Amino acid sequence: MLEALKAGRPLNRVLLSASAGRPPAVVEINRLAREAGVVVERVDRRAIDRLSSTGRSQGVIALTAAKAYTGLERIMEIARERGEPPLLVILDKIEDPQNLGAIIRTADAAGVHGVVIPERRAAALTAAVSRSSAGAVEYVPVARVGNLSRAMARLGEQNVWTVGIDPSGTQDYMEVDYTQPTAIVIGAEGKGMSRLVKERCDMLASIPMRGKVASLNASVAAALVMYEAARQRH
Repeated sequence: MLEALKAGRPLNRVLLSASAGRPPAVVEINRLAREAGVVVERVDRRAIDRLSSTGRSQGVIALTAAKAYTGLERIMEIARERGEPPLLVILDKIEDPQNLGAIIRTADAAGVHGVVIPERRAAALTAAVSRSSAGAVEYVPVARVGNLSRAMARLGEQNVWTVGIDPSGTQDYMEVDYTQPTAIVIGAEGKGMSRLVKERCDMLASIPMRGKVASLNASVAAALVMYEAARQRH
């Protein structure tokens, strides 16, 4: 565990037994994880043992990422290198790995420069996500941030327009101008965006629904908007 953190291996989170106390090794794990931006969670020892392949975890286990995360600034650099206005997708509370993988796969196909996800209460870059993306995780940069609202504020400082896709939006998503620097914000199916993220959006747009179902699957909604952005840009 300590060697993985020291080596900078990409980790989704570190699980510590709630009864582990604070011996020197645990203090060091907490310090290194904090410096690396890795979430540390205190959980029941039995949960850790269930995840351990040997059953002898010593009260700590690391959940590795399928691929290293990137930074928000790197996504912006990629857009500049391509000579294109930035196009990002921000995902709020997307917890289903298959949804995340499908969104990353479409992001690659639609020419999106990067995807932004939160550290907590969201799917991470696991093997299941990699499989669902059909390998697109290798080509689409994914930034993992501690606070989506603050990340959106940072993008706003760089003149990136944030468009939240929400049933309350008064404008049709197809009427939005995606040729300008844009971040498309997608919330979880049924729950939508959190209040702070929704308030941080520069505008809200909706996808017309003609049937009886109130909302689309998050990956389907994201695909519709990403491809509208791609259509406008080409």
